[in-house]
Amino acid sequence: MWIGLISLFPEMVAGALSQGVVSRAIASDSLRMHYFNPRDFTHDRHRTVDDRPYGGGAGMVMLVEPLRAAVSEARATAPSDTPVVLLTPQGSVFSQNTAMTAKDWPGLILVCGRYEGVDQRFIEGCVDLEWSIGDFVLSGGELPALVVIDAIARHLPGTLGNRMSALDESHLDGMLDYPQYTRPESDGLGGVPKALLSGDHNKVAAFRREQALLRTYDRRPDLLVGKTFDPTDQALFARYFDSKDGDV
Repeated sequence: MWIGLISLFPEMVAGALSQGVVSRAIASDSLRMHYFNPRDFTHDRHRTVDDRPYGGGAGMVMLVEPLRAAVSEARATAPSDTPVVLLTPQGSVFSQNTAMTAKDWPGLILVCGRYEGVDQRFIEGCVDLEWSIGDFVLSGGELPALVVIDAIARHLPGTLGNRMSALDESHLDGMLDYPQYTRPESDGLGGVPKALLSGDHNKVAAFRREQALLRTYDRRPDLLVGKTFDPTDQALFARYFDSKDGDV
């Protein structure tokens, strides 16, 4: 997959992507990163990329022209039909479903804002989509870009040592992940659940399904709204609610 990053601090992202599992995707050429710094498209000796906002107010706003020129350069290099995405708190929430959809796109151009934001004319004229990673404010779009790239790259060939890791994790089926255990079998903090030690794949699967369902119900019940449960899941919830009633 081709990804172009438009950022005033591309080294922040490039440095992080040189570590961990995403670096495998880059090494295997499954992920091809390209960087475009808006400062390289300025024409004054100060390499100015921002100015005061019209109407007054605190902070500075990123200029249209350097961003537009950087996007034009990225589009000239990117595969055809590559969307331009601005990372902003005003965007739609980036989710696992978004990552799963984007992994099949030919490319992706990510724009990292800075300061108080970017000129609205750039958004209206050059941006196809706006994504947010949550309801909070960061100093710039570089950290959200890393989140987006990591979430997408996990599903590209050559990223994970075990392809099943990408198929068996939180949110992929709309639920939180089940708890994980490893050696030792027992220590001062407790033991490993017997189902995981049984060697019975059906018991292990049932235990993990149960834990994922109950963890999601306790922590993120909103993720279960609209889901259809089979008789086994329904019986599980019935037992769980009965046990809760007994505790009252």
